Amino acid sequence: MASKGTLFTVSAPSGAGKTSLLAALVRKLADVQVSVSYTTRAMRPGEHDGVDYHFVGEAEFLDMVGRGEFLEHARVFGNLYGTAERWVEERLAAGVDIVLEIDWQGAAQVRRLRPDCVHIFILPPSLDCLLRRLTGRRQDGAEVIQRRLAQAREEISHHVEADYLIVNDEFDTALDELAAVVRAQRLRLEAQQQRHAALLDGLLS
Repeated sequence: MASKGTLFTVSAPSGAGKTSLLAALVRKLADVQVSVSYTTRAMRPGEHDGVDYHFVGEAEFLDMVGRGEFLEHARVFGNLYGTAERWVEERLAAGVDIVLEIDWQGAAQVRRLRPDCVHIFILPPSLDCLLRRLTGRRQDGAEVIQRRLAQAREEISHHVEADYLIVNDEFDTALDELAAVVRAQRLRLEAQQQRHAALLDGLLS
């Protein structure tokens, strides 16, 4: 019997590398998917609708909020972001672990609604490194980068709300640690009891 999947939230200041880590995690482990969020921000070069985000207008987004379609939603740097609740619940029921790549505000909303979720926070090794990463990806102008850097300390202060803390200094090490968290959750008693119900019945009969 397959156990129900675990819901993970992963938060980090912009530029800490969470998107790259999660993409590598999906390649590394089976039955892990990253939820594709809805957003009102403009599509960046190289992004694809329905793959990186579901890109929608603000009116459509607010209509979805009114219909109660989001597990969580928040405004970040002037743009709206949200996670579709129905898709998440369907995948969890199928035994897939779902990762929500969201900021601390969204993670707090999810924890209130789903206290069984597991929250991971990813830190950069330094603010200087964070600035280099933000500048190096060439996606934002200087003003946006400075705003993101100024916001980083506020975001980092919320690391205390997480269950697990990972420092993304050496990428492969951070990836191994992230995968270890997922594997550990799969070995929890409740999950293993569901997964090995027949075995346990046989051993105890």
